[in-house]
Amino acid sequence: MTNPSLPGSERQQTDESLRLERDRADRALDDEVSEADETADAVVTRARARADALLAAARAKTDQTSTGEQATAALKTSRALEDDILHRERVTADHQLNRERSRHVTLLSEERQATDHDLSHERARSDKALAMRDDFMGIVSHDLLNLLNAMVGMSSLIEKEVAQENHVERVVAHARRVQRSGARMRRLVGDLVDVASIEAGMLAVTRSVGHPADVLAEAVDTFQAQASGSGISLTTEIVPGVPAFPFDAARILQVLCNLLSNALKFTPAQGSIVVRVEHLDDNVVWCVSDTGEGIPDDKLEAVFDRFVQLTKNDRRGVGLGLFISKCIVQGHGGRIWVENNTDGGSTFSFGLPVGTP
Repeated sequence: MTNPSLPGSERQQTDESLRLERDRADRALDDEVSEADETADAVVTRARARADALLAAARAKTDQTSTGEQATAALKTSRALEDDILHRERVTADHQLNRERSRHVTLLSEERQATDHDLSHERARSDKALAMRDDFMGIVSHDLLNLLNAMVGMSSLIEKEVAQENHVERVVAHARRVQRSGARMRRLVGDLVDVASIEAGMLAVTRSVGHPADVLAEAVDTFQAQASGSGISLTTEIVPGVPAFPFDAARILQVLCNLLSNALKFTPAQGSIVVRVEHLDDNVVWCVSDTGEGIPDDKLEAVFDRFVQLTKNDRRGVGLGLFISKCIVQGHGGRIWVENNTDGGSTFSFGLPVGTP
């Protein structure tokens, strides 16, 4: 697989450098193993030679004290039996040593294969991540440029309109379009800043006691006009018994806004979105349910990863909102998940432990 961020020659240079480094490591390992084997063989040879010398000396001393042909014959028979036993023991020891060395070589080969597999998998994963990053940067650049062009275009129209009579209403409309484009640019830049903070391990979560229903109401109020304008019903459900507890209200509002923004993107006119909050066990759980397209089964987990979009070339987002939401929820010690509804659409849920200090 070719890395889209590296020229072919650079990838080839990397592969060649890796191959040369591996060859050097293999040669060094072979030399080390061979040296260790030679040392072990020399030690065994010297030990056996000393043992043979001691045995020969002992037998010579015995021969000096032995008398009679019968005793000599019995001694020769005993020594032949001893020599045969010693020879077989040494052959068995040599075979065992060879088997151990062969097993060691096999283990090294298996470890090398496993390393190659892991390296190949990691390279493929890295290439995929880089490709996704490059696609993401292309989308972000395209969106920012479009928004900037829209603001410049509206500013030019405002400049022309002010010279005309009865221009106030038209100028106000253009100014609002500029404001909307600016707000979208601010959200996009804010997402980029949040991702940078997450990667640096510095995403701030500041807890203070608040009521979950208040955050839910603010989020729904933020999107109520947009929902009505799109012909979508946006309602709330607050289950009695939800307690106040410590959490970062601004960050949780950000999560709810991300979920509501996604729900509105994928819910058609005449559809509905319900935002619910309830107290389950030791957690407060928020749910955003819609009657939209639902989530492909193979994206139910991946949808919370960076830069992931439901379909290729999907222009309804840059794949950061859900990733940031997941990190915010995890920063509170909670979890976030998504399920498809049996009657269509999907439900995004996240829960925070009430006992978080």
